[in-house]
Amino acid sequence: MSNVQPKPCPFCHIDPAQIIAEQRLAIAKTDGYPLTKGHCLVIPRRHVASFFDCTAEERAAMMELLDAAKAVVDKQHAPDGYNIGLNNGAVAGQTVMHVHMHLIPRYAGDASDPRGGVRWIFPEKAAYWAQNPGAEIAEKRKR
Repeated sequence: MSNVQPKPCPFCHIDPAQIIAEQRLAIAKTDGYPLTKGHCLVIPRRHVASFFDCTAEERAAMMELLDAAKAVVDKQHAPDGYNIGLNNGAVAGQTVMHVHMHLIPRYAGDASDPRGGVRWIFPEKAAYWAQNPGAEIAEKRKR
């Protein structure tokens, strides 16, 4: 028998100072390791690992809080855009096995070329416009 206790879930015990919006089934909080100013998380209150195991009500609550969190971030930081992401399962990059959706504010100039956004999880496939001659022609026509 091991005396090692499992680490408590960081999303089951949230510091009230990190909360930016909440309701009965979900909570929005600042991210502890923000990628950009205003990066926050939307989390169901119930400890559940997979988004696909959330109830319809929990998913609806998360979407409602996504809007509420965006309003807070818009007011505080006025970003130019957003990435919204959810890693579902260890092979998808989930490291805390309690569902959490990222709201990542984006700012003009924060990346040298932001095209492709979340596609960069597979860098060799991210620049699809460079792999598709038709897309490159269409891109040039826009300029």
